[in-house]
Amino acid sequence: MKTVTFQPINEQHAVNTGSDILQALLAKDLKVLMACGGKGLCATCHVHIKAGADKLSPMTARETRTLSFITGADERSRLACQCRVLGEGVVVELPEGMYIERAEDLMSLLGQRAERNILHPINGSILIAQGKIITRTRLEELKRLNIEVQELKAQE
Repeated sequence: MKTVTFQPINEQHAVNTGSDILQALLAKDLKVLMACGGKGLCATCHVHIKAGADKLSPMTARETRTLSFITGADERSRLACQCRVLGEGVVVELPEGMYIERAEDLMSLLGQRAERNILHPINGSILIAQGKIITRTRLEELKRLNIEVQELKAQE
């Protein structure tokens, strides 16, 4: 068993050696959408590794390719579904914001201000910034998102 620490919530979770970080996120009920089903094709499990990157499995070609499309990805970026915990001392920084999978996910929030950044599930860009009002016009623009996610799932 290895321990993974999540920041900024400062919580730890024990995982089996060789388990991916996504399993730890799901076990902590951190509501990761997994738009691609954990296949490394989307950004919904994008995290930054603050410490212990050398204690994780190496990046796969798929992970490298997907990260090249993600807005805000850097040398600390990993896809939680693709990196496996091999040693102690891994500290994971969770993204600030929430990913959506479909425009319909926002219908219940229509007319309200976004409590946090709402992020695109494929490229991680900010769809609706924190504090902005969620409008019907913006939701209509996001309908294309449904098609993009369906196309992404069909790739595998």
